[in-house]
Amino acid sequence: MTHEINQKNLKNEKMKFWEGKKVLITGGTSGLGKGLHSQLVSLGAAVRVIARRAAPGVIQGDIADKAAIARMAVEAISQLGRVDVLFNNASSLGPTSLKLLLDTECEEFELALQTNLIGPFRLIKRIVPGMILNQFGLVINITSDAAVNPYPKWGAYGSSKAALEQMTRIFQIELESFGITFLALDPGDMDTP
Repeated sequence: MTHEINQKNLKNEKMKFWEGKKVLITGGTSGLGKGLHSQLVSLGAAVRVIARRAAPGVIQGDIADKAAIARMAVEAISQLGRVDVLFNNASSLGPTSLKLLLDTECEEFELALQTNLIGPFRLIKRIVPGMILNQFGLVINITSDAAVNPYPKWGAYGSSKAALEQMTRIFQIELESFGITFLALDPGDMDTP
């Protein structure tokens, strides 16, 4: 009985964590991002979404577009007031249909890097200074088992996600003393567009 009560209290504390948090999710109009958005709103978080597709309440833009990052970050901060939690969820598989790495064009590889690594890096650089001022922040970079397991034809995606995981670890070490936590999260297999 005590174990059940402790588990219930822990669950309630975890749910309360999200109350009033200001959350920004990239790639938030489908799949995991859409699910995160719905769940976090139900837990009391204020959530804004960045997505390529136009939709009501969405900050439209492509995370791979260097010129759009500053605008998207400013819009998110102005709408939320601050960002407490950043989910770097937007992702690109690279070439479709998937190709052997040797058959992957440099531009296809570069697009996967821009979306899965460079875009999140640029957005972190725009969002995290505000977290440092508030002495609190959580950055969750969505990764994949393809970052650690070498799957044939997943070379561009897997390479970019491996780099994202390493970048996450480095940011964690560099910024933990400022109250910022960085996590790389592999959600497992997903049925998503």
